[in-house]
Amino acid sequence: MEPTSPAPLRLGGDLINNAYGRARRAWTARDPAAYQKLAQLQVEAGAEFLDVNLDATQNLQVKREEMLAFLPEVIPALQEVAKVPLCFDNPRVDFHRIALEHYDPSIGGPAIINSLAASRERLEEMIDLVGHYETWAIVMASERFVEGTSVQCFTPQDAHVAAREFVELLHARIGCDNDRIMVDPGLPPVGADTYGLVNQGLDAMRLIRQDPDLAGLHISVGLTNFSWGIPKEFRGPIENAYLTLATDAGLDMALVNPEKNPHPLAPDDPLVGQLRD
Repeated sequence: MEPTSPAPLRLGGDLINNAYGRARRAWTARDPAAYQKLAQLQVEAGAEFLDVNLDATQNLQVKREEMLAFLPEVIPALQEVAKVPLCFDNPRVDFHRIALEHYDPSIGGPAIINSLAASRERLEEMIDLVGHYETWAIVMASERFVEGTSVQCFTPQDAHVAAREFVELLHARIGCDNDRIMVDPGLPPVGADTYGLVNQGLDAMRLIRQDPDLAGLHISVGLTNFSWGIPKEFRGPIENAYLTLATDAGLDMALVNPEKNPHPLAPDDPLVGQLRD
């Protein structure tokens, strides 16, 4: 069975993340208006959903209690100016529970839980939140359960099996349809990919798209991670070249910096050929 034709690419904005300076300043000031500006500029740049990540980074300490206390204020503020889904990005179930309690789906549509993974603590509670609030869910196919333990996937076949197992779990536990599931096969920095994980992810996309039981689900990656460590002037072009390869393999959603105008390049673009090689 041949892979299906590439689906239209839908982009989510990832600037509400303390890895970015503007988000760090907004967090430090606990400034909802600054977050609103970040939301507005991303929607105006074409983002169809917004990732919300308030967690710590190497350069910023964020206490769990502070983060949870700010959610009831920042989520309504974001929804005042952005009528798109919010994607709540955190490994903790209490973050998602509070976020969803203060999110209004009548404004932005179903929220997105980012993310479900084999290594998550209280995973069943997170899945129950997907069912109760009828959210979408991002599933990490870069790890899977083996004899009750989370292990990293090192082959495309492992990632495909991880995706199938999670989809089956979501079907069985909460009756979640495929079109509410986004599978992320993982995307490492290309400059540090000593294990061939970029190719593994592309091959996993192809296997997923060939699987009739997974028809209708979405495939997503965090694009900005791909160019980490590369000089800034080359990051946008190399990300766009990757989008060409990935959309051909089955990618239909991505978390991006929308200010960089991310888009697939023409298949015959020289940079696409170099990256493919």
